[in-house]
Amino acid sequence: MFEMLKEKVSRLPDQPGVYLLKDEKDRVIYVGKALSLRQRVRSYLAENAAGSPRLRSLQNKLADLDYVVTDTEVEALILECNLIKEYRPRFNVNLKDDKDYPYLILTADLYPRLELLRLSQMGSRRGRYRPEPGKEERRFGPYTDVRAVRETVRLLNSIFPLRRCRQPLNGSPAHDRPCLNQQMKRCLAPCRGREAVSPAVYEKIVNQVILFLQGRYGELEDKLKRQMEEASAEQRFEAAAVVRDRLLALKRVAGQQQKMLSVENSVDRDVLALARNSSYAAVHLFQIRGGKLLRQDYFSLSGAEDVDNEEVMASFIKNYYSRETDLPLEIAVSDQPADAGLLQQWLKGKAGRKVNLRIPKRGSLKKMVDLAGRNCLLRLQEEEEQRRRKTEEPLMELARLVGLEAPPELIEGYDISHLRGGETVGAMVVYRHGEPCKGDYRIFNIKQAPGGDDYAALYEVLERRAYRKNWDNPDLILIDGGRGQLNAAIEALQGTQLEEVPLVALAKNPDQIFLKNVSQPIRLAANNALLHLLQRIRDEVHRFAVNGHRRRRRSRSIQSLLENIPGIGSTRRTALLSHFGSAEKIMKASVDQLEEVPKINRSLAATVYRHLHDH
Repeated sequence: MFEMLKEKVSRLPDQPGVYLLKDEKDRVIYVGKALSLRQRVRSYLAENAAGSPRLRSLQNKLADLDYVVTDTEVEALILECNLIKEYRPRFNVNLKDDKDYPYLILTADLYPRLELLRLSQMGSRRGRYRPEPGKEERRFGPYTDVRAVRETVRLLNSIFPLRRCRQPLNGSPAHDRPCLNQQMKRCLAPCRGREAVSPAVYEKIVNQVILFLQGRYGELEDKLKRQMEEASAEQRFEAAAVVRDRLLALKRVAGQQQKMLSVENSVDRDVLALARNSSYAAVHLFQIRGGKLLRQDYFSLSGAEDVDNEEVMASFIKNYYSRETDLPLEIAVSDQPADAGLLQQWLKGKAGRKVNLRIPKRGSLKKMVDLAGRNCLLRLQEEEEQRRRKTEEPLMELARLVGLEAPPELIEGYDISHLRGGETVGAMVVYRHGEPCKGDYRIFNIKQAPGGDDYAALYEVLERRAYRKNWDNPDLILIDGGRGQLNAAIEALQGTQLEEVPLVALAKNPDQIFLKNVSQPIRLAANNALLHLLQRIRDEVHRFAVNGHRRRRRSRSIQSLLENIPGIGSTRRTALLSHFGSAEKIMKASVDQLEEVPKINRSLAATVYRHLHDH
C-alpha cells in the first residue's frame, strides 16, 4: 500500500490545491492546503524516524488520498476551511466540540426573529424553516457561555420589540388578535399584517439589534436619539417615550461594559492569546468594539499535540473566522500564525476590507494580549484539575477494581433496545481516556436472536464485535445490566480475541457493579467518582441504543408507507432507497428532490410527498 501511495503522489500536479488524507475505512483523517500538492503530500510519506508522534500516527493510518486543484493558494485556503468544517478530521487542529457552540441567528424571514441555535441544530430545522427569497440569515457567534447568551436574548427581548413566535408570516394577517407581547409593547405584532406593520418599519428594529450585537453602541445611541427627536417634533409623544426608554436601557448596558485602556480605543479589534498546559491547548478571545470589552470567550482545541504554536494559531484563525461574520479591523495575536500573509488575504476577502494581523511587542495592546494569555492559562489549569477529578482518578480506581496494571485507555459500552421484542438493536459506544469518541459508535441490527430475548441479543452483538479484526481491542467492556447480561457477555467472548478483556456490568435501581469471578455485587457511594464515570458510559450507551431503535422503527414505518403508495412498486421503492440512502432521507425530501429519482415524474413525486406527509 505504501508503494502504491508513493506512485499516486508522484502523479500529483505541481499546482496549488487541497489534499485529503484517508484511512483504510475511507474516512478523511487530515485536510491540508499546499502551494504545490506533489511536494507537500510527498512529505507525509517520508520515512523519518525523528518525526513527531502525531506524524508517525498519521502515517500509520494513511491508506489513501484525494485532492482538489485550485487556481490560487487563497482559493485553496477557503476550500480547506470548508472541508475541515465538513469532515472534522482527526489530525487537524479543531475547535473542540464546535458543533455545540451557540450562535445568535436573525432569521431570513420577511419579519425576522432572533434564535439561539447550536450548529448541530441548524440542519434539523430545514424542513420547517422556509427563508424569504432574496434574504439571508445574519449569524453572530460562536459563543462559549450559553448562559450569557441567553441573558443577552432576554435583554434584547426587553429592549427591542422583535417577534418571538415561529409562525410563518407573509404580510397577511395571521390572527384576529395579536398575543400578549404586543399589549406589553414587547412586540410590534407583524402577525397583524403588512398594513399594520410594514417590513420596512420592522427592518429598522432589526438593524438596531444588529448594531447592538456588533457592540456599536455609540452609533445605535445616535440613531435612537434622532428617532426620538423626530417623533417628538411630529408630536408622537407616546412613540418618543418608547424610544426614550429603549435609549435609557441601552445606556445602562453600555455603561456596564468594561472600558479597555488602549491608545487606539476607537479601533474594533479581537485579541487572541494561545496557551498550553501539558498536552492541551486553548485560545482566549477578547472581542473589543469601540474601546469596550464586548465579550470574552475561551476555546479548547483538539488535535494540537505536537503542533507548533504558529500552526495552532493559524488553524484557530481559520476555524473561528470561517464561522464569524463580524470581522474586526484588527486582530492582535500572541503568536505569529503560519502563512500570515495568506491569512490576511483570506480575511480581506471575507470582510471586504483590510484586516490587520498584529503581534504587539510593547504598550497597552501587549498588556491586553498578556492579560488574555493569563486568563487562558488559568482556565486550562482549571480544566486539567477537573479532568483529573472526573476521569483520571476514577480510571485508576477502575483499574484497581478489575485488576489492570494501568488505567483503561479504551472502554466500550453495550446495551440492547427494542419495543415489545420488535426492531431490536444493539448499541456500542466508545470512550477513550474517559471521553466519548462518537465517531466510533456503532449500531448492530439484531438478525438472529429471538424477539425480546436481551441475553441472546447481547450474545449476538458481542460475538459479531469480537470478530472485527480491524477494530482496536478495548481495555475494558461495560454492559448495561446485571448478572444475567454479564454471563451472556462472558459466554459470547469465550474463545475470541476479546476473551481476556475485563467485563463490568452496571445494573440500575440500585446501582450495583457485577464483575467476573466475583459472586457478590459491589455497591459504591452515591458520590463516588468511579460510579459517576460508569453511570455516564451506561447512560450514554442506553441513549444511543434507544435512538438507534427509534430510527430503525421509523425507517420500517416509512418503508411500509412506501408499499401502500399507488404507482410505487418494488422497482421504484428500490430506486428511492438507492437514491436517498435511507427511508428517513426520503421522508425529509421535497417534491423537487423526489423528482430527481429515476422513474419518478413530477406527478408521482407529488403523490409520494403527499402520502408520506399526510400519514
